[in-house]
Parts: sequence; structure tokens; C-alpha cells
Amino acid sequence: MNPCLRNRRPLAWLALGELDAHTAAALRAHIETCDGCRHYLAEISTVTERLAAAEVTPDIQSSESFHRRVVARLGEEQSGSVWQTLAAPLIAARLNWRVALPVVGAAAVVIALLSILTRHPVAPPPAPTVIQAVLPPDIRSDLPPTIANYQRIATRSLDELDELLTRQGKRCSSPTPIYTASMFAAASAAN
Repeated sequence: MNPCLRNRRPLAWLALGELDAHTAAALRAHIETCDGCRHYLAEISTVTERLAAAEVTPDIQSSESFHRRVVARLGEEQSGSVWQTLAAPLIAARLNWRVALPVVGAAAVVIALLSILTRHPVAPPPAPTVIQAVLPPDIRSDLPPTIANYQRIATRSLDELDELLTRQGKRCSSPTPIYTASMFAAASAAN
């Protein structure tokens, strides 16, 4: 059995007798409920007892290659990959698959729903806008000789009005008689 990852170092300090009383009491309470931590404390305590009982001779020298291997191994251990760093909390928690699978399934459903809801509906492209140019009326065409037509042409340009009146004056006179105000005055006077 493996101990809880957050308790490995404190358990080693407890085996050496280097923890303060409050932290040691809290850790001992945890050990009573956790088999992995209890087993790890027993192993580390055995190792510390053997190391304390061993005789240390001051004339022991380590080789250069041993020193390089230890330093290289420490560097590898400290620079774990990104995936190891991200997976460490999951490994430490020792997730129960009966809990982990529904959580992963629920997360997948939420992601799928969000992707469906945020998708914009595909709208048909807008119909091309047809712009029709409004051309000014052609003055050269024969407009009926009405006051409204004369006023419209006069507001645009007096030269155009002059041109229209000149053209209309050169046309052949129509077979219908044209009545003027003076003719009505003469007719009413005769009656």
C-alpha cells in the first residue's frame, strides 16, 4: 500500500522525531484510519532505526561517478513532465472508477451541450441587393403641357424650361382648339 502523497514527507519527519507536537498528533490521528500511511511509517521507522544503529566511519569517500548519478537523478525527479505534474493530484487521490467514470461522462455531456448551444445557426446568405437608378426624366421627350410639369422643370433648371418651351412652340399645333383666359372674358362679355 502506498501512503497519501501529501503525507510522505511529514511521515518521514515523524519517524525522525522532528515534528512539533500539534502536527505529530494530527498525523498520528490520520495514521489510525489510513493503512497506506501506517505501513509507510512502519517502513520508514525501520530504516531510520537501522541508520541510527549503523556505525559511521569518517574515512568513507564517494566516487565522482556516484556523485554525478545522484545529482542527475535528483534533477530528473524535480523536473517531471507536464503530464506527470497534472496527473499527480489524480494519482494522489486514487480516484475510485465508480466515481471517476460518471464525472468524466457528465463533463463530456456538458461540453457537448455547450458546443451545440453556442453553435450559430447557418443562415442563408442574404439576397443580393438590386439597386435601380432613378434617372431624371428626359426633357427632350414630349411632356404634356401642364403647369405641374413646367414647375418641376423650372425647379431643376431654367435653361431646361426654356429648351422645353422652345421645342413645344416649334411643334405643329394640335387640332383641338386652345382656349385662353382672354377668350373666356370675350365670350362672357358677349352674353
